[in-house]
Amino acid sequence: MKGYEGMEARLLLPCPEAHRGGGGGPWARLAQGADYLRFTWGIAFFWLGSLIGSLAAGLLDLLLPARVGARLGQLLIMAGFRLFLSHMRFLGLFHCDLTALDRLREEGPLLLAANHPALLDAVLVISRLPRVVCLTKAGLWGNPFLGGCIRLARYIRSDSPLRLVREAKAAILRGEQILIFPEGTRTSAEPLNPFKGGIGVVARATGIPVQTVFLEGSSPYLAKGWPLFRKPEFPLVYRARLGARFSARGETHAFVQELEGYYRQELSRNPSIAARCP
Repeated sequence: MKGYEGMEARLLLPCPEAHRGGGGGPWARLAQGADYLRFTWGIAFFWLGSLIGSLAAGLLDLLLPARVGARLGQLLIMAGFRLFLSHMRFLGLFHCDLTALDRLREEGPLLLAANHPALLDAVLVISRLPRVVCLTKAGLWGNPFLGGCIRLARYIRSDSPLRLVREAKAAILRGEQILIFPEGTRTSAEPLNPFKGGIGVVARATGIPVQTVFLEGSSPYLAKGWPLFRKPEFPLVYRARLGARFSARGETHAFVQELEGYYRQELSRNPSIAARCP
């Protein structure tokens, strides 16, 4: 694809730290300082926008009917995440090829199962899709930066299996797609963590297809254990690709194992950055 000729090569590089130059002249230090300022502003832009959006969404959640609020909340989150990624691209910090996800926009309800190498994974996926709800930890519902939008969009809490199934079925009836990270947390073991049972429970209870999604990046930025203000090498390159589609048949545990085996096979051929960098 034109404009992304260098992405493939950059995604396949070894860990970026190994390629840092050793120059310490004044111009190099000035460039590093400018990089850090852009990086710090990018983080501030995300959290400031999230706080404003969360406060507005929290108010709308009190005023709007649930179905209207859910649709508006999902659009608000998508637009906010897309604005953030566009701003980071404008700053020269990010390059993203997420166009593969656009093929899912006009489809009906799906379970979008993605690997989880870094903290930005949900941002990448949701920025392209207007009717997505995400499985979230209960603690995020009271978060001042994210909670208002999560409640308005009717995201799904993962703390109770019965509630998880009930809210997933409600989302399907509203025609929404459900984003789930089967590992349950960011990848910490090569090539991925063992899958949790939630993906099998939701797939069996709803009966909708499971669309596999693979997220790749050029840096372990915000992977497990990466501090928020530790600056990576820029620009960061992110790409999404679609894998096979599964239907949950047979016993739940066997289906989860089948799905995990497919991810392990795919990631052994095309490892995510979390698996390639310490």
